[in-house]
Amino acid sequence: MSVTAKQIVLASRPNGPVGRENFRLETKELGAPDVGEVLIKVTAMSLDPYMRGRMDDAKSYAKPVEVDGVMEGGTVGEVLESNADGIAPGDKVFGMTGWCDHAIMRAKDLRKLPDGVPETTALGVLGMPGFTGWYGLTEIGEPKEGETLVVAAATGPVGSMVGQYAKHKGLKVIGIAGGEEKCAHAVEKFGFDACLDHRGFSDAKDARAQIGAACPDGIDIYFENVAGKVLEGVLPNMNTFGRIPICGMIAFYDTGGTAESYDLPKFWRSMLVNRMRAQGFIISDHFDRFPAFLKDVAPLVANGTIKFTEDVAEGLENAPDAFMSMLKGGNFGKQIVRIS
Repeated sequence: MSVTAKQIVLASRPNGPVGRENFRLETKELGAPDVGEVLIKVTAMSLDPYMRGRMDDAKSYAKPVEVDGVMEGGTVGEVLESNADGIAPGDKVFGMTGWCDHAIMRAKDLRKLPDGVPETTALGVLGMPGFTGWYGLTEIGEPKEGETLVVAAATGPVGSMVGQYAKHKGLKVIGIAGGEEKCAHAVEKFGFDACLDHRGFSDAKDARAQIGAACPDGIDIYFENVAGKVLEGVLPNMNTFGRIPICGMIAFYDTGGTAESYDLPKFWRSMLVNRMRAQGFIISDHFDRFPAFLKDVAPLVANGTIKFTEDVAEGLENAPDAFMSMLKGGNFGKQIVRIS
């Protein structure tokens, strides 16, 4: 079998915020899979903030996407043709095919999806984002019943996992999100105790005051995935021996590498005086823990203890616009592109 695949490549590196000119839609002829390979029809793909970093030619924990290379990303799809043991046509799989509608992949790089759950959960709540939230909270945050946790991007796939799992473990959870609708969603659907609209923070001093009022007993765990004004508001409210898992800084991702400056002596003094621990982590270093995550969390998703929200864009050609919107907080839940 041969197919004509559509794919979106990196046309140029952004100089500042990402624009449509940085992407290009191309076609590519795919032949039959070689031994050990399968041909996949992609049905849905994930859009995630880390992809913005891959567009820059800067030193990081992973290589950047090459100019004219296919944009990186995880997808789910159906096997059309298999030349590998253990995977048959019709099987549903997850793989890092990139932004495309068809791909040939090595079978050993794919994960078969279980029956009984929507396949898109492998891109969000039961995929890399959910795993990121679970790992960072449980392994670095070390949550204890009765403590207070704050997490920003509260309705996103990472933040909503962090908050819901913390509630499951008996913590008080304060979310921070962009807009009244998202804040209401965090409380009403995800069960957060409260949620603050960061758009209402006039400056870092105001953020500090509003966060402090919502956390009268201080903050024991701050799950860092945003940085910016939110971080400046959280730090003065952290308790002694507080923990800060750091998995992202989306406030800086689309600035072309320019981050606002912090008063580092004040930051380090706060860390020292309060004997806090801040630890960055890259979830790809910890995939040996993925089976434990699924064993723990999949039943909670199945019984409704942990809920999820998806924001679905239609069509591969609309992925760039959905991606740019997501970087500005325009998504409501896990950003997914359904491939027609």
